[in-house]
Amino acid sequence: MQRPVIHWFRRDLRISDNTALFHASRCSQPVIPVYFLSSWKKKHFWTGANRQHFLCGSLASLSKNLETIGGTLTIREGGAIAELEKLIHETKATAIYFNRDPDPFGRRMEQELSDLCSKLGVECYGHDDIALHNPEEIKTQSGTPYKVFTPYYNNWKSLEKPSPHPKPRVLNTPKGVTSMDLPSVKHWDLEPPEAKIPQAGEKAATERMNHAISGIIGSYGKRRDLPAEEGTSRLSQDLRHGLISIRTLYKKVAEKMNSSDPATKGSLEIYLKELAWREFYFAILHHFPDVLTHEFNADWHGLPWDEPGENFQLWKEGRTGFPLVDAGMRQLLKTGFMHNRVRMITAMFLTKDLHIDWKLGESWFMQHLTDGEIASNNGGWQWSAGTGADAAPYFRIQNPWSQTAKYDAEGIYIKRWIPELKNVDPKKFQKPPEGGTALASGYPLPCVDHKTERERTLATFKNYKKI
Repeated sequence: MQRPVIHWFRRDLRISDNTALFHASRCSQPVIPVYFLSSWKKKHFWTGANRQHFLCGSLASLSKNLETIGGTLTIREGGAIAELEKLIHETKATAIYFNRDPDPFGRRMEQELSDLCSKLGVECYGHDDIALHNPEEIKTQSGTPYKVFTPYYNNWKSLEKPSPHPKPRVLNTPKGVTSMDLPSVKHWDLEPPEAKIPQAGEKAATERMNHAISGIIGSYGKRRDLPAEEGTSRLSQDLRHGLISIRTLYKKVAEKMNSSDPATKGSLEIYLKELAWREFYFAILHHFPDVLTHEFNADWHGLPWDEPGENFQLWKEGRTGFPLVDAGMRQLLKTGFMHNRVRMITAMFLTKDLHIDWKLGESWFMQHLTDGEIASNNGGWQWSAGTGADAAPYFRIQNPWSQTAKYDAEGIYIKRWIPELKNVDPKKFQKPPEGGTALASGYPLPCVDHKTERERTLATFKNYKKI
């Protein structure tokens, strides 16, 4: 019997244009596709029921898709390296194929896997798949990592982009490899999420991608900052779990640009720039992994924050009395998603108006976002806090009232997520309520005065930088 190879699925839960799976399928040996379930229970700092539920649906879809090319998905639980060693011994596998992970936890496992394979005499093939360009590929002329986005982007866009890989024709997974059943969120002792999240799986993700490219992102430049509109691609959870390939997405957008009018082409270019921001944050995390525990900008290491008290709870529940902030936080709770413009507003409100550590907000987002991506989430939070790579300067403090006037002037987004305000004149969402009177029965007064807290933040940052 021919000895097999192993493909280790991680965050590449698709069979189309999957770099490592493509190469595994071309080795003329049977392929054992495997996914390892983490063994934590009930609560995790970096994830929650929404993302785990989406993961479960994606695994179920992947299992069916593998069957169409002669593959069978093996599910195991536990530490990936220890479980891979067991699987190698069980199956006499000669090689392991995998796509590299962008975060330091994944990279640490990859080094452990390399050491294990060397010990066992097994070939180990890691591939770049998650981004168009890996972090080592884009550096300054002096060979150092970029810390500012614009020069990074100029380099990024000048490079030739890799082409998609064909879908494997056949895998021929051997019979008899033991596997757990496909999981549900109960595996982690979680309850099924109440949030309404997108349908999981490669087919659904591909349909979302085609829908976005055929229409939505053609007006991305005009509509992407308006949270009430369908102005963004909504592909973030699909890229996070690898249900679509970044190469395929880029190719489709580039093809659309070739046949578009100047206005549409401009919107598509803005969209591609956002994909570059995603890879910029991958590179920041790759080169500076301490950003997960410290402020990227050393000027702000140890910046004092208030203890998270009642105001933090109000923020989490969407009851701060600032309608746009509360609408975003309620959208997050009800859907596992928040519009990107509102993510910035809610994050800056937590750090600049409530003076609460960005790391607490970062964790809350990761526990609720279906598209929770460690690098981008960290980059966004540190940008809003004024502490990150190419971040908003500390003195740029968004005013939730004026932000409402600019991005939700008719109050459509606010009323969608805050039913208590459905009969309130939307102009009242653009300034603090007058006379100490709440905007509506059952809706709270603002928990802080923005002007007062803005001045406190400016003083804190200004004085701290002198130390």
